[in-house]
Amino acid sequence: MRIGVDATCWANDRGYGRFTRELVSAMAALGRDHEFVCFLDDRAAARFRLAADNVRTVRVSQASSPTTAASADGYRSPVDMLRLTRAIAREPLDVFFSPTVYTYFPLPPGLPAVVTIHDAIAERFPLLTLPTARARLFWRLKVRLALWQARLVLTVSDFAAREIADVHGIPPARIRIALEAPSGDYRPSQSPDEIGAIARRIGLPADARWLTYVGGFSPHKNLDVMVRAHHRASSRLARPLYLVLVGALSGDAFLSNLAAIRDAIRACGTDQLVLWPGYLPDADIRLLHSGAVALVLPSENEGFGLPAVEAAACGTPVIATTASPLPSLLEGGGLFVAPRDEQGLAAAIEQIARDDVLRHRLSAAARARAATLSWPRGARSALDALEEAAA
Repeated sequence: MRIGVDATCWANDRGYGRFTRELVSAMAALGRDHEFVCFLDDRAAARFRLAADNVRTVRVSQASSPTTAASADGYRSPVDMLRLTRAIAREPLDVFFSPTVYTYFPLPPGLPAVVTIHDAIAERFPLLTLPTARARLFWRLKVRLALWQARLVLTVSDFAAREIADVHGIPPARIRIALEAPSGDYRPSQSPDEIGAIARRIGLPADARWLTYVGGFSPHKNLDVMVRAHHRASSRLARPLYLVLVGALSGDAFLSNLAAIRDAIRACGTDQLVLWPGYLPDADIRLLHSGAVALVLPSENEGFGLPAVEAAACGTPVIATTASPLPSLLEGGGLFVAPRDEQGLAAAIEQIARDDVLRHRLSAAARARAATLSWPRGARSALDALEEAAA
């Protein structure tokens, strides 16, 4: 088959970009008999590193990169989208793959397509994800068009599939699942010196203990709840327990809640215990995870929860939301708490910080569960969906 791919999301630094880069690369490696025609704007092309005999790129001029123009309060020019549609129409494609509905644009009529919808968070919590009525309207129209044009819908977990079927009224028979996985960069560090070096670099004192959070600072991530739970737990511990919030502090395409998080920290008086190192490369995050007491992911909802799985691959126990597939994906590898249960979250943090035996047991299970996931496995599912859609 000749498979077209919307690769404009390649430059996204959040989960959508990770999914696109990892999955498409694994698909190209598995599908050697297929040709992958990747459509890129200039920003995505600057980061595109997939070099293979069965991969070809088509650069499409865009006034604004889709990675930023499709942001929570952004605007995508109809002319830019038309350029992409026309570029695709000029190629003799058998099927088209959209790795995320986030950068979706109209496809040429009649072209078989598979679109990926990662979760139903924007539909379940529109006020926490889309800042204006205009943004919410455009999102609904974009998703509706994508579902109308796609023969099959791909998503990232059984949990997300159930949510999407319920919210959008899609028959489950039309949904396929491609599980995500940790990248090869995420593995336990055996070097206390390396862990100590990154800890010092971001401002942690010698012999510090810390929790990690990795991701965006959007309202639905419930980081204000996490800050208060961390304060409750740390006030009952003999040794200081730091909270390291890893993520871009500016330029994020998604709705930010930084001011409310900072207000919660000031109200708790934990300014000295909360660190903001900003965006960090995977190699640094891996070391922070390897030295952490746990990763905390207290979101209102997660379609997959990749930061937790990446931490688990480093042997880090997780404390994560029950409104996700994580209790199943990482069974035995963490403690799971209902969204916005501040008291339960504080109790989980305190328990895992106090109990070394529990923490080591969770660490081993977390690593073992993460090892069962792989991008080639997800890529096989995605290729099967594309072959089915093209048939």
